[in-house]
Amino acid sequence: MTPESFKYAVANGVGRIVLDRPATLNSLTFEVYGELRDLFRYLGTERGVRAVTITGTGKGFCSGGDREEIIAQLFGRDAEDVYKFARMTCDLVEAMRGCPKPIVAAINGACVGAGAIVAMASDFRYAVPEAKFGFVFTKVGISGADMGATFLLPQIVGWTKATELLMTGDVFPAEEALRIGFLNAIVPAAEIEKKTSEVAAKLAAGPGFGLAMTKTLLNKQMGASLSQALEAEAQAQALCMLHPDFKAAYEAVKAKKEPRFK
Repeated sequence: MTPESFKYAVANGVGRIVLDRPATLNSLTFEVYGELRDLFRYLGTERGVRAVTITGTGKGFCSGGDREEIIAQLFGRDAEDVYKFARMTCDLVEAMRGCPKPIVAAINGACVGAGAIVAMASDFRYAVPEAKFGFVFTKVGISGADMGATFLLPQIVGWTKATELLMTGDVFPAEEALRIGFLNAIVPAAEIEKKTSEVAAKLAAGPGFGLAMTKTLLNKQMGASLSQALEAEAQAQALCMLHPDFKAAYEAVKAKKEPRFK
């Protein structure tokens, strides 16, 4: 698959997505939304890609939906068309969380609105010290309940902090994002590409089936009871133990070698 609205390339089992509209801090258009959704759906079954990174060109990661190319266009649409757009944005998050490959976000600058959602939907989040974050939906007169935020964000930062961020729409710095658990780490701008590439390479070399099962269960357990979680994990581990990667790891340890997963 070759998207037209952003850059995408694959090397050594890692797919690299680069949002490429630097003049607008990589704001999203209808086309970018649709192509990102389609790409993550495609990556779910693409055997040549075992991990994914996503970043932006220039000084921004993603500034959210474009003011003129999306927001201004919505005023002339009827209720059905507006719902279709809202549903498409949600489909992007569903595609990212449903993609069994680990997604590593390299947040190189402004990360607000739908951009903050794209970061939230990723599995790993690393940011430069200058990055700014904000779930700014109420600032533009709509609900903070956007693109899965009321479901996923409390899982990441806790109910109380998620309520504050989604209701106020306040912008906050990278240091705060790290403190509340939204980020894995803050990385100097000169090193963030190297850092996220190393994380993605490590994941790509790992047990793909086991990592996919881990992500699947992390998604599933968000709304599960303890007994449901334990049963789901027992079934998942049994499947993993029947997979060749399990034996490969055992034999590698015995031979004092690094495992080679399939």
